[in-house]
Amino acid sequence: MRTGSEPATARSALRARFWLSLWGLVWAVFGTAAFALTGRTGWAVACGVLWLVATVDLTVVLRHLRQGSHYQPGRDVPPYPPPRE
Repeated sequence: MRTGSEPATARSALRARFWLSLWGLVWAVFGTAAFALTGRTGWAVACGVLWLVATVDLTVVLRHLRQGSHYQPGRDVPPYPPPRE
């Protein structure tokens, strides 16, 4: 059921996004190196672009995590209550 306040009360799983970004970063680095060594330039460039995207995402996630509980409440903070009409 939509209440119309989802953007104001939305919460992001930043820790999960951090680990997924890190996993993607590791594979993109590996893919770039492997394809560059085997002479497949197109695939190496594609993995390099993915490497860049994963790095930017990881930077944004780390920035939000460092900003504190305003962006990522701890496990002891319950979900926000729905707005009252």
